[in-house]
This record gives sequence, C-alpha cells and structure tokens, in this order.
Amino acid sequence: MKTIFSGIQPSGTITIGNYIGALKQFVELQNDYTCYFCIVDQHAITVPQDPKVLKKNIRSLAALYLACGIDPNKATLFIQSEVPAHAQAGWMLQCVAYIGELERMTQFKDKSQGKEVVTAGLLTYPPLMAADILLYNTDLVPVGEDQKQHLELTRDLAERFNKKYNDIFTIPDIQVPKFGARIMSLQDPTKKMSKSDANQKAFISMLDDLKQVEKKIKSAVTDSDGIVKYDKENKPGISNLLTIYSVCSGESISVLEKKYEGKGYGEFKSDLAKVVVDFLTPIQEKYNQLINSPELDEILDEGARKANLVANKMLKKMERAMGLGRGRR
Repeated sequence: MKTIFSGIQPSGTITIGNYIGALKQFVELQNDYTCYFCIVDQHAITVPQDPKVLKKNIRSLAALYLACGIDPNKATLFIQSEVPAHAQAGWMLQCVAYIGELERMTQFKDKSQGKEVVTAGLLTYPPLMAADILLYNTDLVPVGEDQKQHLELTRDLAERFNKKYNDIFTIPDIQVPKFGARIMSLQDPTKKMSKSDANQKAFISMLDDLKQVEKKIKSAVTDSDGIVKYDKENKPGISNLLTIYSVCSGESISVLEKKYEGKGYGEFKSDLAKVVVDFLTPIQEKYNQLINSPELDEILDEGARKANLVANKMLKKMERAMGLGRGRR
C-alpha cells in the first residue's frame, strides 16, 4: 500500500476552502493508502504566534481533522513537535539545501516582503517541510497549487541526498486535486479564500456561527447578469459558489446549472446557505464532543507513538548516511 503524507498549519480555524481543497481528499484517501496527517506546529512559528492561541489552535485543528472524517483506525494523526525527528531531519536537509533555491521560493518572497525583520525559520521552512514528507517513505503528497514549488524542492533535496550520501529516500509524487482545489474569497473571487483575510465576510470558517454562515453566503460577490452558470473566467463569483454547492451537496455542477436555470441569484444563494449549514452542522457537533475530551488526547498520543516509530527509523538511516554520531545503533 502506498503512503501519503500531508500537513496543515494550526494558524487559525480552517475554512471551508481548506476542507474542499485538502481535508475532503484526506477522508477519501485514508481508505486506499497508508496515511500520515500532521499538524505542523513547527511551521507555524516561522511567523510570530501567541503561545496560548497556538496551543488552542493545535488542539482545535486535531478535533476538526477527526470531526471531518479522519479515522484514527485508518490514518495516523499527530502533532509535528511531538515527533522530534522532524526538526532533526529538517536541520540535516538544510545542510543539503542551497540558500539561492530557498530565496527563490515564492512563499518566502511573499511573506518577507516589506518586513523589517524576517526569521531564518521562514527561509528554511522548505527543508523542514521536505523532512516531514521524506521521513515516512511518502509516495504521494496531496497539495494545493500554492505548495507545488515546495514539493518540487522536496524532490530535488531527496534526489540530491540520495546521490551524495545513500539512496534511502522515496521520491514523492505531487497530487493536486482536479476539482475544487482552490476555493476563492466570497468578497473577491479573484483571490484564494484565506482564514487570515481581514474581511470576515470573505471566508467561511468550519466553526463559524451558522447564522453568520448564511449572512456571508447571501452577501457573497457575484455579477449583474443573474444567470447561474459555471464560467470561471467571466463569472468567477458564481462559479466559486457553484463549486462550494457541488461539494457540500454531492450534486454535479451541470445538475445545479439546470436546477437554477431561469432562477435568480437570491434563490440560489438562499438554497446554498441551507446546504452549507446542513453540511457544517454534524461536523461542528462532532467537534464539540471531541475538543475537551480525553479521547482526543488518546488519539494524539497514539498518533505520536506510531509516527515516532516510523520517523526514527528513517532518521537513523539519514544519520548513518551522513556519518553522524558513533554509528553503534
């Protein structure tokens, strides 16, 4: 069985866009692959974080993974910082990476632009991400378009390490979802939906108050022609809402187009709001059951145990290949 690894930063409550672009795929993939799903808290601290808020977000994200359908009997769910091999392997891969290629990373350029102080961690984020993936003999990494460049660097670092030291790493393939991989802002459908958007109306959080969800959908930007039709280039707003509707309802976009033929945006948005609320309700109920439960801690403890076993084996191989330590293990 092939192995999948993926991680999400605990930098705020995930949006419905994160669910459609990532978690929905994770729930499906866990049935056919050996899956490692990681809460990458060490990546989160490449930019300033309030420690109390970060701790809360870590636990919240873990509960949301499970509430959305991740089954701990099928997949390993764990917190990155609870598996020390990630940071150790990340340092070793930093010593294989070149400064020039790290400085060329688009996300580094975007996040460092205009900042007076930029941490070294922001620059060396990609080798840590590579370590996350390579420690588990990962065959496939499901990612959004914005992470493709980092995955290409991961492949380069793995190949460079294999050639220079020892052929120990599996070279992972990249999987970008064909449909719904990029859910856009409700207020500016030319931009990706983001949980860090200053405009609260621009995104739907998985834990939003359900009345607020209705209001956000009804105030979503569309266009003036009133035709419910999927046309990403000319009708980005309504196309974005159709994608959300399709994922949450299970109905195809073509079926939805026929359903709302001759009807206006008001009726479409009203129905969409109900569909999204019905979709979010059981997830929020499951989340509320888990968030303060000992069950959540037990699942994360077991996930850390399983992840440490696998990651430490690869770390030992890396250390032996690079000549670290006394070689008596």
